Amino acid sequence: MSTSAKALHFDDHTMWVDLTDGRTIGIPLAWFPRLLHATAEQRQHYRLSVSGNGLHWEELDEDISVEGLLAGRGDLTHRPLQAA
Repeated sequence: MSTSAKALHFDDHTMWVDLTDGRTIGIPLAWFPRLLHATAEQRQHYRLSVSGNGLHWEELDEDISVEGLLAGRGDLTHRPLQAA
């Protein structure tokens, strides 16, 4: 059985994800600029996928996978370009 999210909460700098295996992981909001710049109210308007493996914010156009969080991946769409 894979680990999935069952709840989220936030403080000023961190998204806390409660997992079904009993762990709670903290993810810096800086990893996800849309969440970092959102209001506290906007952050609370999330939806968990039926499986619990996806986190979605319709208003912010943000989708995050639990698998990606556990692998230490932030928002890959906002990475600076690497110099050649």
